[in-house]
Amino acid sequence: MLTPIFLSIIGCLSVESDTILLSRNLDEVVISSIGTGKKRSAKGQVASIDEHLRELSHVELIRRGSYAWEPVVNNMQTERLSVTIDGMKIFYACTDKMDPVTSYVESGNLQSINLNSGLAGNPQSTGNIGGSLDLRLRRAGFAGHPWRTNISVGHEFNGHLQVYGADASVSTTKAYTNFGAFVRHAENYKIGGGDELEFSQFQKVNAFSNFGFRLSENQVIEGTVIYDCATDVGYPALAMDVAKAEAIIASLSYRHTYVDKFINAWETKVYANRLIHNMDDTKRPEVLIHMDMPGSSKTVGLYSLLSATTERHTLRFNYDVYYNRLFADMTMYPDEAAPMYMVTWPDVGSLCSGVAFDDDIQLLHNLSVGISGKVAAQHQRLNNDEGYNAQKVFFPHMQNNYSQLTGRVAAHLAWFASDWQINLGGGWGSRAPSVTEAYGYYLNNTFDRFDYIGNPHLHNESAIEANASGAFHHGALTLNADANAFFFSNYIIGREETRLSAMTIGAAGVKVYRNLANARIVNTSLTAQYDIMQSLSLRAKLSYGLGRDDDGDPLPLIAPMEYSTTLAYVRSHFKAQLTALGAAKQVNYAPKYAESQTPAYHIINLNTEYTKALGKHSITLIVGIENLLDRNYSTYSDWNNIPQKGRNLYANVNWTW
Repeated sequence: MLTPIFLSIIGCLSVESDTILLSRNLDEVVISSIGTGKKRSAKGQVASIDEHLRELSHVELIRRGSYAWEPVVNNMQTERLSVTIDGMKIFYACTDKMDPVTSYVESGNLQSINLNSGLAGNPQSTGNIGGSLDLRLRRAGFAGHPWRTNISVGHEFNGHLQVYGADASVSTTKAYTNFGAFVRHAENYKIGGGDELEFSQFQKVNAFSNFGFRLSENQVIEGTVIYDCATDVGYPALAMDVAKAEAIIASLSYRHTYVDKFINAWETKVYANRLIHNMDDTKRPEVLIHMDMPGSSKTVGLYSLLSATTERHTLRFNYDVYYNRLFADMTMYPDEAAPMYMVTWPDVGSLCSGVAFDDDIQLLHNLSVGISGKVAAQHQRLNNDEGYNAQKVFFPHMQNNYSQLTGRVAAHLAWFASDWQINLGGGWGSRAPSVTEAYGYYLNNTFDRFDYIGNPHLHNESAIEANASGAFHHGALTLNADANAFFFSNYIIGREETRLSAMTIGAAGVKVYRNLANARIVNTSLTAQYDIMQSLSLRAKLSYGLGRDDDGDPLPLIAPMEYSTTLAYVRSHFKAQLTALGAAKQVNYAPKYAESQTPAYHIINLNTEYTKALGKHSITLIVGIENLLDRNYSTYSDWNNIPQKGRNLYANVNWTW
């Protein structure tokens, strides 16, 4: 245990060698097989979106099974994040967050994952106190390769995960298209020691097409269609699985570029998406009462983004509007009684529009400042009378429609010298309560075993952010340090209501969402890289988070001290890396919120990659082993402490021509 920690410390505590961006606080992961990315999963093209996400700084993942992990940014979950696909608003359809937005895209259709940490979000983001993620789709573009094809095949022996993908692109000076499909199929995996973890299987199919037409030299129309369907998805951390999670996502945009010295481009996009999610417990043994729990999310929207530059300014102005409807219900089937029906999301329609701007100002050759802001208005209506009337039993003065005004403003200062860069930033932002927090009805949380009821009288949550980072690069050594702190007002969390009785069999009680007077979350990380020689480098990272509520007690699901150390060898067409990673014992866990302590762990991973060019063709072979020592362990973010995979040998091949 002490050895990897010690290596992390003496390795100067870094994993990344990102290009330092002077203005926007943006990390980028390029995961396409075409192009180069500084951060991507060691598994390459066949890696899942989740595996690419965990390579990003500030990002953790809550894992309820093998599939569809929930992104966490700066130790904040979905409610405090904005996740978009090419700027499109999409909202999960499951009351248990078993289908995050990131689960509806595949690596074969993804160019990059853009992360904005904290309040300095992308223009389309709203309510992004913790940060924003934008999944940028890969497009062939104009006048690229006339024809390009890519085939990927992968296999993981633990769980017999099979991955098959194929995509192709056609490009001319007037038009382009790229299209393809990915298939994943996995059986139950084995934990450290060899025991099988039941209900950890899944299968999914993802098909996509992107296209573009050039109307004139400076006018372009582009579109996207995505179909994603996951079936027979097991969730060992939950009481139910998923029979089907299906999404249809489509968009059409018009972009006009200008030769004007001020205006660069103006893009307008319209989009629509529909998500259907059906939870299922028919394959679980000894189910006391069978339940059906379907949910749906439908969204239509538009954004219009204007980009401009002057000698010292880089500006963006954005207007966006969307309308989303969320509905979920539940039917219980007792053995010797009539079915019982309940609406859990009362068909909430949310109309939201906002205006945003950001400006990066170059004051001196080595000094810049950035400012950004957004104001958004939201109107919600409860369209289902049965759900509205059920909620009104607990809140007799509630209405069936509500309006909220939210906003954010952020600023940062960046200074750099020959070897140094310093960044200082801060901001304020607010968010409206989520549909679950405001209108959810008897939603069982298997983490703390409480039924949750929303509260329509919640105030908007707000936070003040302060952040700082520094980077030093000299010769073979690169050092980075960063920290941020969020000070909340009206923090939203569930609190027990002893006057109410639970509905779920075995539930510990009922919690109602409340506003806490204050809360705080602090995150720090130290990273470094040392190039031992031209082909050999040592990289390491150490990070730590801390969260407290208004009583000074720990908040749940805050990362303990985590570390990693990687020895990487790169020469010609061959790459190899040996990684030791893990976490210290979770000291600041939250018994108040039914969180149990996670013990310390450390694991070792080994990865090799070989690429061979054959004329216009290229073949990449990747072979690796995860959890080499076959440790039986769980992380703090493994829901109900479900164990991670034991030793896992994987291999994949990617062929491009």
